[in-house]
Amino acid sequence: MIPLLEQIKGPDDLKALGLSELEQLASEIRQHIIATVLENGGHMASNLGVVELTLALHRVFDSPRDKLIWDVSHQCYAHKLLTGRVHDFHTLRRYRGISGYTEPRESIHDVFTAGHVGTSISSALGIAAARDLQGEDFHVVAIIGDGSVTAGMTLEGLNHAGYLQKRFIVILNDNEMSISPSVGAIANHLNTPPATSPTLWETLGFHYIGPVDGHDLVALQEHLHAAKAITDKPVLVHVRTQKGKGYRPAEENPEKWHGVAPKTVHKVNVPTYSQVFGDTVTAMARADQRVVAITAAMPTGTGLSGFARAFPQRFFDVGIAEQHAVTFAAGLAAQGMRPVAAIYSSFLQRAYDQLIHDVALQNLPVIFAIDRGGIVGDDGRTHQGAFDLAYLRSIPNFTVMAPKDEAELVDMLWTALTINGPVAIRYPRGAGEGVALPTRPQMLPVGRAEMLRAGTDLAILALGSMVYPALEAAKALASLGVEAAVVNARFVKPLDGDLLKSLALNFNRLVTVEEGVLAGGFGSAVMELLEARGLNYFTLKRLGLPDEFVEHGDRSFFLKQYNLDAAGIISVIQRTFPELFSVPWYYNVESPGQRTLASVPGFGPDVQRHVLSRGLTG
Repeated sequence: MIPLLEQIKGPDDLKALGLSELEQLASEIRQHIIATVLENGGHMASNLGVVELTLALHRVFDSPRDKLIWDVSHQCYAHKLLTGRVHDFHTLRRYRGISGYTEPRESIHDVFTAGHVGTSISSALGIAAARDLQGEDFHVVAIIGDGSVTAGMTLEGLNHAGYLQKRFIVILNDNEMSISPSVGAIANHLNTPPATSPTLWETLGFHYIGPVDGHDLVALQEHLHAAKAITDKPVLVHVRTQKGKGYRPAEENPEKWHGVAPKTVHKVNVPTYSQVFGDTVTAMARADQRVVAITAAMPTGTGLSGFARAFPQRFFDVGIAEQHAVTFAAGLAAQGMRPVAAIYSSFLQRAYDQLIHDVALQNLPVIFAIDRGGIVGDDGRTHQGAFDLAYLRSIPNFTVMAPKDEAELVDMLWTALTINGPVAIRYPRGAGEGVALPTRPQMLPVGRAEMLRAGTDLAILALGSMVYPALEAAKALASLGVEAAVVNARFVKPLDGDLLKSLALNFNRLVTVEEGVLAGGFGSAVMELLEARGLNYFTLKRLGLPDEFVEHGDRSFFLKQYNLDAAGIISVIQRTFPELFSVPWYYNVESPGQRTLASVPGFGPDVQRHVLSRGLTG
């Protein structure tokens, strides 16, 4: 018997199904999601909670004519399965496979790109306004979680929607969770049974329907049809769901099962940067009563759960509200506290004005722990931490650091506590390098880089996660007779001007390596400093991310793609400075007779495969 899910080519195929068939389909969708996410990684609990809601939406509305807009869109897997992507679903979050978020390039049923919270109501309202201006007639539906309602954009959108009174529908998916349990006054309001007096939503100008059992297909369809029939004002349908429904581990621990890592080889017993950060800030709080910690609905993801248990009065989860988090931290700092705000790189982008206006302008000592800096892999374009170095180094008063490993992260955090101004420490996702953590942190001299390896032919200035690949590259280059100095920059701002001047005077070949955008990044900072000092008689090659959005896929793949692994650094140096290599060590694979890569000491099979992938060997 062919599974029902295999027979669904698009939403129209749902129209003829009876209730028992829909329930069977819901079960098949859950099993397909569970199996795929356990293999590929992705969002588990949020997707399992909206299966019936997604079925009801596609039964009642006519996508793609009617527009379904998913907030964050980390709950869109059932939607993807019902809109013609069953046979591609095994490629979820893999390079050139389907995205883990809505992606208009992928399907006409994906209306709007989303990966950050709070955008659905504003975008849906804009689509509804365009519909009316263009004389069209279709329904617009925004599906948003209760955790996303705390976002400032959501409240701005609700306020404007109530004023405009446009015809569109908001589905409030209330599971009492964002990634962690929802916090705040609005969450408390949602958990209070509606009274006979006007609800918050009616006060904002919405017609309120609910609450509705989000797993009752009959009730869902009845209430969605009722919402469709209201044409004189916006409608909010309050749906209550269980996050992780249908998979007991996710039901019992929806926070743990919100996001699942793919099946990969993990470093054994190596803590993540997030864990090291959390442990260190907890130790800092024990030593200094001024230290408080702030997260925007990510206590587990940022490593602050232990801090929250140890110092509940000094821990603040502000909900999904990064702008508020930054200015709240500024208020704490203005009164003598030393706030540490842990926010993912791509989420901190949302608070850029607050970084400038509320923190830097007043030179307030807020420490920003910027997690997920650089390439984050499978989450793709909306989550890559590519821009932080560029958007931070342009702000006056900021000190910007990036550790080469987890031990240096400890030193940087303690050092940040001594700096009387805003500090940003940017570190990557995942496990550290496996180095021993310091028993006593070292206070780093602000703005001083670290010379890790001497050389005579060129200097590689590496930042953060790129230091170890640079060292590996230098070791292999030495076996070719090329001696490369390696510098751990440590600071993006202020730069070590004295060391850079010395390098420029002693080398005429410089290479910068960073896991961030080249435009305005670390390499640009080096170039600007040397130009300002009148030093222009050298060649500088910058390695980093190009002027494009990095797609979803394995992080190691993209590091190779952008020449940010050891072999890539070597190949770029060879092409940029061929005069250093007295005997050519590479050749086109179609040119036999020259020595092969395997004959060169220091080049293992991984390097060989990487250089071969560029059409070269050596």
